Amino acid sequence: MQNLGHNSQVTAPAERAIVLPEANTGDPLLKGLERMARKRFQRGQLLLRGTRHPVWVGRWREDVIEGGQIKRVQRKEILGTKADYPTRKLAFRALEERLSNINNLTYRPRPVAKFSEFAEKWERLILPNLKPSSHPPIRSQLRKHLRPRLGTVAMKDISGELVQSFVADCDVNPKTVKNLIATLRTMWNSAKAWGYVGHDPFDGLVLPEWRKEEQRYFTIEEMCRILDAAPEPYRTFYWLAAETGMRASELCALRWEDIDTDSLVVQVRNSVWRGELQSVKSVAGNRRFSISPELATHLTGHRSGQSGEFVFHSNRGTPWDPNLVVKRKLYPLLDALGIARAGLHAFRHGNETVMDRLKTPVALRLARLGHADPRMMVNYSHVASEDDRKLTAELGRILCPSVPNTNKEALTLETQGLTVQ
Repeated sequence: MQNLGHNSQVTAPAERAIVLPEANTGDPLLKGLERMARKRFQRGQLLLRGTRHPVWVGRWREDVIEGGQIKRVQRKEILGTKADYPTRKLAFRALEERLSNINNLTYRPRPVAKFSEFAEKWERLILPNLKPSSHPPIRSQLRKHLRPRLGTVAMKDISGELVQSFVADCDVNPKTVKNLIATLRTMWNSAKAWGYVGHDPFDGLVLPEWRKEEQRYFTIEEMCRILDAAPEPYRTFYWLAAETGMRASELCALRWEDIDTDSLVVQVRNSVWRGELQSVKSVAGNRRFSISPELATHLTGHRSGQSGEFVFHSNRGTPWDPNLVVKRKLYPLLDALGIARAGLHAFRHGNETVMDRLKTPVALRLARLGHADPRMMVNYSHVASEDDRKLTAELGRILCPSVPNTNKEALTLETQGLTVQ
């Protein structure tokens, strides 16, 4: 029988060569890493550690991208206790399940980074592409909450339990917690796309209950009083807010080319934040809707003698800052009229409430306000006291028809303040 032990033609099985998809991207950090050899399959090691409370520990090797270089590192992980897996065979099944991704033919090494390192890259590459108005709050969230709590944790080790622990330890109101998780989800989408992670730590996440307070809104009577008392050009500004329901940032970004007084149409194309134009908040994008002939005539008169691009602008020609309008003009006016303080958003809520009471079709209300979800109407429609009295009067008429109604005059449409002068 031929001795194969010394045959120079017999060699060990070659390791499988893998061509990384990153090799064709032209990334200078991955230059020279076109091919990587790794074993076709690995079973890992299974160890039982501890005496009083023994646990099964799995060990294996994994290829990672670190500092632009592919490295093979050893990983170890506690798979469970002896009570969870009474026999070695059961524990080995858990280890095989953990290694299934690495032994998969589509396996590729993942880049390794701590959360703070990934956040720095995300802040540099992704954040500038978001709206300017979102930059300060996101940077504040990273600085005050996310980096201090998750900064030293490797991206691959951020689990659902860790995220739930982060939520439980946040000493802030539920609305802030919701915003923090929304930012973390956005970052996680980028981490998945870039290959840092492949799991979802938000599956089954429970957030604290958040009871949204009812938004303050201006009634028809209050809006009419504001329009009667406000000097120009703020009267025109408040009139547009009350009749169209436009957001304050959209009103400040409104240009004369967006208004067609002949066709009685206004177009919302931009919003403004700290003097910078940006896209509108609405998912549907730009929107067009009609205005009343009275408002169109008033805008024509308001435009005479103006040379600026924006309908409402400063002496330098820059658009108004809505926050300054509220603090310097609206609040003092409300105090003088004895109306409870509210921001410009109260005009928007008041507009939606009036449309609801006038039984305006939902599709038209969505188009005018720029909402994509009809459920938003619930947040914007407020039950006015006049509606409540009308309902109870109808219930009384149905339940007790023999009792005369002495307050019919108060239930007419005109006395409910549903007509704008």
